[in-house]
Amino acid sequence: MSLVADQVLRLDAQLDRIPFIQLTGYDTTQAPIDFNSPRVKDLLRVIKALSATSGSQNVLSASQIQSLLSQSKLLPDNGEYTSASHYEAELEWRLVSKATVQTYGIVLDTLLDRIIPLSDHIWYWDDVLSSPTYSSLYMVQTSPVRLWAWSKEVYVDSKSRFQQYTTSSASANAESIQAGITQRWGRFYRIVRETIRERSLINIQRKIMSPVAICRSEARGKQAKLKKLREITSSGLGVLIDEALDFGGNGNEDGKSDIMVSDEQEWKGVVEKSICLMDMVLKDALTLDVGISDFEDRVFTGVEEDPELSNLNGENESDRAALIARRLQELLGTHLPEHVRTADRLVAENGRPSRLVRYWLPATALLLSSTTILRIFVNRKQEILDWIRDFGVTVRDFWFNWVVDPVRKVIGTIRHDSNSEIAIMSRDSLNADRESLERMVVDFALDKPNAATGAPSVSESQVAEIRAKVREGDVTPILRAYEKDLRSPLKGTVRGDLVRTLLIQVQKTKVDIEVAMSGIDSLLKSQELVFGFVGLTPGILVSVSVFQYLRGALGGRRSFRETRKSGKCVRVLRNIDRILTEARSPSNTLLPYKDHGLIVCEVHVLRRLAHNLLPADIEKDFLEDLDDLANFKGIQSQSRALSRIHWAYSKWLR
Repeated sequence: MSLVADQVLRLDAQLDRIPFIQLTGYDTTQAPIDFNSPRVKDLLRVIKALSATSGSQNVLSASQIQSLLSQSKLLPDNGEYTSASHYEAELEWRLVSKATVQTYGIVLDTLLDRIIPLSDHIWYWDDVLSSPTYSSLYMVQTSPVRLWAWSKEVYVDSKSRFQQYTTSSASANAESIQAGITQRWGRFYRIVRETIRERSLINIQRKIMSPVAICRSEARGKQAKLKKLREITSSGLGVLIDEALDFGGNGNEDGKSDIMVSDEQEWKGVVEKSICLMDMVLKDALTLDVGISDFEDRVFTGVEEDPELSNLNGENESDRAALIARRLQELLGTHLPEHVRTADRLVAENGRPSRLVRYWLPATALLLSSTTILRIFVNRKQEILDWIRDFGVTVRDFWFNWVVDPVRKVIGTIRHDSNSEIAIMSRDSLNADRESLERMVVDFALDKPNAATGAPSVSESQVAEIRAKVREGDVTPILRAYEKDLRSPLKGTVRGDLVRTLLIQVQKTKVDIEVAMSGIDSLLKSQELVFGFVGLTPGILVSVSVFQYLRGALGGRRSFRETRKSGKCVRVLRNIDRILTEARSPSNTLLPYKDHGLIVCEVHVLRRLAHNLLPADIEKDFLEDLDDLANFKGIQSQSRALSRIHWAYSKWLR
């Protein structure tokens, strides 16, 4: 529900709480009230149709309100209608009051819809003025429009001069009718040249200033008009929110209304003045040649001096209601559409150029090069098809080789698939080499017991001990024989013992290397799942990145939109804080109408942005704080509400 809908619902509820005071003291000499008469039923039906509900359509359209006013027969085609009783007159007042509340909602919506887009146009001119590049681009974009406007002015001026020349020549000399076409065209050509020269002298500024400087000056002027339009419209919005339809309190402890219960005519005067106020705001909100204070003075002065409002005091209840209905019909049918047309015209004249003006250069370049582009596509059709086919094959191979296969290997690792185990050496290689080393050492010890053990023979227990030590990496018998042969290497070489011990040590080195490799192999097997995920990570990262890009480019951008909404919410809160900071001063406790209107616009935008960003229960509290921020309670109260919004909802709005 929007801010305007909440306002309409609140005002409609206040109207429903106003009691029928005159019926309490009803005069028995008058005609009795017929509650079942067709007139009463029609009025009750229209009142019910004009009442705001808690649904999605609190504010009716202008055509619906006009239709309901016509159905109420308060605007008869022939003559005036007079109510038969006070009850009917009271119902008519309730009807026009509810129609006024609905019209009030339409006017607020109209002003909000005109104020909010102005920021985009102002930001566009900021971009143009902030960069010489953008200023030059704007000059190029608007050059055809400038040329057309200048040519049109020259043509109109030359045509007017030529017609004056023809008229004067015809009256002075009848023979001018027989003048040749060539002479007439020559005269027209000379008039055009004179017009161009005179306009060049008039627009001497264009010769002094560069085209870019002229464009910047034009952009600065348009931006100033848009800012003035936003300020005046915001001031009008603030005036309507603060002054229109102010019925007083919301209710007392008895459940009854405390809205002007002492004077039954006072709330009717509020309705009448509110209509005048809306009418004056719509008429004067687009006057850009006055200041904000002058605009506000003109609005309030116009309400006080309104001739119809001053004449209503002498009318009876039914005639007053009929006049109010007629004025509402005129406001909805004439003043409001005229305001919308004028506002749209001002925005079109001073806002950013249309898409046709901004993009005519690339569109023209694309149109002129379309045949060349088409010819390139036709001539390179086969290459383009091959490129597309290769791209598809590359994508498929990447998917299977870097995503599917690594996933399959990880699954195999988790399931202890023997085919997927990591191994840098065969399983039985270490055992075979170790057994071979044992046999070599034992055979050497048996063949050379004296060199190996220092004894003439080797027993079975010594052989078993040698085998056990070899398994632990101890080849002391070989080293002892090797050290002995090194004393006489030539003799050991000839005898063969030195070479044999060297070869056994080579086998020992091989076994040591395989033991080290076995340790590394065991370490790799213990971390096999980690390596599987490491191999899968590049493919997953690339796939996720491509998926996110395609998701953002082709649709499904919910999270991205939420991020953008959060960023916009922060900007809106910054604008509200800036408005409150600039308006805060020791002498001012209440916001001016202009600043209040701007805050209402920002709150209206914030309500739309924050919808669906916050949980349902949190959103209710958020809307309450926004109402405190938008209400006319004082700068201090609004600043505290803004601070509360900052710390309470930063989790969702940051």
